[in-house]
Amino acid sequence: MAKKVLVVDDEKLIVKGIRFSLEQDGMQVDCAYDGEEGLQCAKNNHYDMILLDIMLPKLTGFEVCQQIREFSDVPIVMLTAKGDDMDKILGLEYGADDYITKPFNILEMKARIKAIMRRTAPRENANERARIIESGDMRLDRENRRAYICEKEVNLTAKEFEVLELLVCNPDKVYSRENLLKLVWGSDYPGDVRTVDVHIRRLREKIEKNPGEPKYVHTKWGVGYFYKQ
Repeated sequence: MAKKVLVVDDEKLIVKGIRFSLEQDGMQVDCAYDGEEGLQCAKNNHYDMILLDIMLPKLTGFEVCQQIREFSDVPIVMLTAKGDDMDKILGLEYGADDYITKPFNILEMKARIKAIMRRTAPRENANERARIIESGDMRLDRENRRAYICEKEVNLTAKEFEVLELLVCNPDKVYSRENLLKLVWGSDYPGDVRTVDVHIRRLREKIEKNPGEPKYVHTKWGVGYFYKQ
């Protein structure tokens, strides 16, 4: 089945170029040119990925991302201005999974999109592994990528789930920020370790009763993060 992508950007030439290039690779592409239109598309359709510009009319990309996260864990990639690190960090804070910096080479962008889709797609060998992982009052449904605490579902983004899954499946093993970045985001990811810190903080806010005194995801100071069984 063809991958379906939503592109939200008010620069029509950029949208046209992205759409043409992705359609050449057999993807189905919807386009929106302001934040409100993009949000409505996300509510009314299922997408494998959303490319979301930050500077949009009506609603900013940050606002759109935040509202989408209230009902969907679809991978969201923010399109940010070159060198604007604050936009990248804010995008992650609002729930984005990744970012691509403008101006971009379309071939490099397609390679990044495909890499992100591979990392966020359901595992083909899910049946070969334990589909359900239970640890105390936490339960992970690895096939459907859902997390539950005390039988209540926790709404995690794709990357938050991947970080938690890796840690839960390897209890008490300490992962450095650099190692987590490589394992979860891939060796081709251009971001830095602040990405990991942002996702760990957001993850704790969702799964911990008291994020300041975590029960699940712990920090080994000067080394990295680990899951305590």
